[in-house]
Amino acid sequence: MHTNHDVAGAAALCICESIMLCLGDGNTLPKNEVVGVLENAVDVHLNAPEDDGMIDMHEAVAAMKNGILAGGSSVRRRK
Repeated sequence: MHTNHDVAGAAALCICESIMLCLGDGNTLPKNEVVGVLENAVDVHLNAPEDDGMIDMHEAVAAMKNGILAGGSSVRRRK
């Protein structure tokens, strides 16, 4: 069973992905800037303090964001 925290996190990720896709698709931000935002988000987690007790979570989040960068958007499903 999923916790409310898990559900809220998944919902927030989906909303943020959708916003980033819209910004890129509408040329509000150039695609390289959209990628830069995502890369910065990965860096935040890869460079998190090791003593915060959440290193596994940071690594998992960075891996998920790298998957999004590689074209694995959870918003756009391939048909």
